[in-house]
Amino acid sequence: MTFFFPILKAMLVVGITGLIIGIILGIAGKLLAVKEDPRVRGVRDLLPGSNCGGCGFTGCDALAAAIVTGQAPISACAAAFSNHERIANVIGQTAEKAVRKVAIVHCAGTCDKTKLKYNYHGLADCRKISVVPGQGSKLCTKGCLGFGSCANVCNENAISIINGVAVVDRNLCVGCGACAKVCPNGLIEIIPETSKYTVQCSSTEHGKYVRVACEIGCIGCKICVKNCEAQAITVENNLAKINPELCTGCGKCAEKCPRHIIFKMV
Repeated sequence: MTFFFPILKAMLVVGITGLIIGIILGIAGKLLAVKEDPRVRGVRDLLPGSNCGGCGFTGCDALAAAIVTGQAPISACAAAFSNHERIANVIGQTAEKAVRKVAIVHCAGTCDKTKLKYNYHGLADCRKISVVPGQGSKLCTKGCLGFGSCANVCNENAISIINGVAVVDRNLCVGCGACAKVCPNGLIEIIPETSKYTVQCSSTEHGKYVRVACEIGCIGCKICVKNCEAQAITVENNLAKINPELCTGCGKCAEKCPRHIIFKMV
């Protein structure tokens, strides 16, 4: 019996010590706890919860806190477009009038319109393919690689790869921008849903090279510029660009374009 007494004594000391430490930690936790602004939870509940990172923050929780503290605008989350006014109400502000935005892929070089250098067999990841010799199998190195890195990060399933080119379903797209961030060729742009026409090409090569590489690519001929009465089109680095704020939607640019690379947004 005397043999077990020291063991029981040690167990008792350890138990009492643990109990005291637990009580102290419990009291300290309550006294030192950081009180969360209830508005953060209110804003968080109005965000999609996809944690896509399109807003520039690590996730929806971080964005909610940033909105409440004024470090991010109410409209920071494009996916929560329909909730912007409600978010503003939660933090006691007025929501700025905003236009819904969607993604557009500036490439129309489908498999039947662009020429191939070789047949690629390997990892189906555009980011990895962009660093292999030749930057993919297509002769045009500025176009869509067609292996769906953008589709893989789209939480809305709004992107499909059709005939070698990424295509965005505007009805499903929320304009979060996650797809634009992973595209190694920078082909995806987030534009106002109200945009009327767009140039679906990103090649800055000279016209002679574009003609060889793709049947439909922009050659920077400026015919669209000459026919735009609204002066909404400019050509920079051999590539035509349309300013959606100036475009009136007359369609003359698309009608006159010899390459048929200007498309109406539908």
